[in-house]
Amino acid sequence: MGKKFKNKDLAARLGVSSTLVSLVLNNKADEQGIKKDTQEKVLALAKQMGFFGNPAVESESLPVEDKPGILGMLVPSCNDPFVIQITPFLQKAFSSIGVGFSIITKDPDDQRYDRMVGAFRKFYSGLILYGEAADENTIRSLRAVDYPFIILEKNSRTLRLNTVSTDSAAGASLVASHIARLGYKNVVIVADRKRAHSNITEIRDITDELGKNPFFNKPAIIEIDNSLIGDDLDFSKFEQLLRPPFRADIMIVMNAELVYPLMSLLRKKNLRIPQDIAIISMEEGTGFDLMFSPVTALKKQLSGMSVKVANMIWSEIKNSGKGKFKRQVSLPPELIIRNSCGTL
Repeated sequence: MGKKFKNKDLAARLGVSSTLVSLVLNNKADEQGIKKDTQEKVLALAKQMGFFGNPAVESESLPVEDKPGILGMLVPSCNDPFVIQITPFLQKAFSSIGVGFSIITKDPDDQRYDRMVGAFRKFYSGLILYGEAADENTIRSLRAVDYPFIILEKNSRTLRLNTVSTDSAAGASLVASHIARLGYKNVVIVADRKRAHSNITEIRDITDELGKNPFFNKPAIIEIDNSLIGDDLDFSKFEQLLRPPFRADIMIVMNAELVYPLMSLLRKKNLRIPQDIAIISMEEGTGFDLMFSPVTALKKQLSGMSVKVANMIWSEIKNSGKGKFKRQVSLPPELIIRNSCGTL
């Protein structure tokens, strides 16, 4: 039984040559230097048009499994705001190419986890590793068996891997420029102590951006325990920075989950937002636009990231995890300006 369409039909839809389509579908694109973006577009549209859902022609044999089944996404926590926000976009992107999608929570304290990594191949045709779930042991185990995977929102300095992430430096530049336009000089950076290690790149980027402008004073950094906010948190950490000689103008909150409890804590101390202290979040959170002082925040390109993730993991599956070229895609966020920063 033949395919529902010919290579020239797919080529016409994409505006490329039939030869290029043939090279991509037969896993010879890397040898000819065809760009990864182009390969992903060909494979994604071919999947949508039913190419991989039909038996191959007798004279052809597909080099990899033609029905990938289900993809898994390994996350540190399902309560992570980013996981909650991007999941609908990932589901839409994967459904467009006829692939199932499942989320797995990684528990680092579970001794069975190491054994589960080896079993993923039986249940999932590929994996997306999000953030801290992309630890060295997991990456090493998957690479050892050429398992198709990509990393979301984390970059590796030592290994060349397929990654899709937000451009932290671009986001820091947007925030620093906006703060400068508002005339704020004294900045407090607030981070979750438990996530400080994983946020080290983002904290460095924002401090570097602020340091480039002599208008700003050296920012103060406070690490707090999210579980203690509004209860046992020692407010003196903030109090000494909210009065002379420092007298903070604005707080840059690194983690979305800190924003609401921090704002509640400030209001208990009769501090108005943004009149007494302004706030900007480096992550968009659920309901930020509905809060008493709507929160200014950096919004990630969730739809664009999801499309990139879907195309890249599908390309990895087609190449059986042995793709010659690895890509690092970085997408700049958008600054959503609301009232909490002092701008109406």
